[in-house]
Amino acid sequence: MTLELAGCSDGELAALTLGGRQAAFAEIMRRHREPIYRMIRGHIGDPEEALDLTQDCFLAAFQHLGGYDGNRPLRAWLTSVAINKSRDWMRRRRVRQILTFASALPFDTIENVQDQAPAVDVATADRAELARLWQAVARLPAALKETLLLRTVEGLSQSETAAALAISEKAVETRLHRARARLGEILEII
Repeated sequence: MTLELAGCSDGELAALTLGGRQAAFAEIMRRHREPIYRMIRGHIGDPEEALDLTQDCFLAAFQHLGGYDGNRPLRAWLTSVAINKSRDWMRRRRVRQILTFASALPFDTIENVQDQAPAVDVATADRAELARLWQAVARLPAALKETLLLRTVEGLSQSETAAALAISEKAVETRLHRARARLGEILEII
């Protein structure tokens, strides 16, 4: 008897993975790779690095699947892993930028260097505006950015977002309001 993995719940897939069925984890990845990628891309602002971080996220999730609480939504747990991977990447990038530019530039100009994300796919005005929006989202503080991405881009409910970020639902509401206001300010200057 074979089990149809597409019909299994996320919790069942996690249990099957822990039981040694790697195909079950492949189904988890198939279900969640796009939203996790979009969340990471929005968080770090670099589509190519987001691909690598998405792979790192699923590798870490596979290695730590035993720590997953089956009573929580798997997507919220994966989102937490992705947020942590994104935060780590941002910290490492800041350190690399400081070390790289510290020797090449006077110290007072380091904070004026901007990250130039490649805009190869920006061919139309709509794509240019979308790129400008992603750039503005990337400039948001982490707490606001994560809330905005989970609620508006990924479409998580307020309670799912609260669970993924380990904050209250009221905090989600407040952060979302602040993120939208700050995003409007950033879009005016870029």
